[in-house]
Amino acid sequence: MRRSLNLAAAFVLVSAAPALAEKISVPMALATAAGKGADVGTVTLSDTKAGVSIKLDLHGLPPGEHGFHVHQNPSCDPATAADGKVTPAGGAGAHMDPAKTAMHMGPTGEGHLGDLPKVTVGADGSAKGTLAAPRIKTVAELHGHALMLHAGGDNYSDQPAPLGGGGARLACGVAP
Repeated sequence: MRRSLNLAAAFVLVSAAPALAEKISVPMALATAAGKGADVGTVTLSDTKAGVSIKLDLHGLPPGEHGFHVHQNPSCDPATAADGKVTPAGGAGAHMDPAKTAMHMGPTGEGHLGDLPKVTVGADGSAKGTLAAPRIKTVAELHGHALMLHAGGDNYSDQPAPLGGGGARLACGVAP
């Protein structure tokens, strides 16, 4: 009887303990028409009380602002359209939008969940720092999705260009 009580008490203590924060590292590579290009560093995703934290350690990129998004598929492979045109990292599909909002409104807006803060790359081709994704509550939501850095900036709107105007897919990595 005493052993049963000890086991029950241990179960209560374990189940009442807070969940451990998850942290994963996502290798990023240039997206090319032939597939994975050169390594450009890593993005580390961590759980925080305020949503997911995104630590950048990137290099070898063109300077300037770049749109950054979570895409729906776990692929950075190129995709070929019916007209024969190849899209680098097209296998990633569209931006992650589980609520089917079909709107691009930035990382704090009520549009699709795949909007992340834009990334600014320095003159030396590197981007280091930490970004916040407050609408993405846990790293677990990102498993099996591609992270995509776009060639152009992001205005967090669908006007005057769709999807913030970020344009071509520049670098990609898949969250395991």
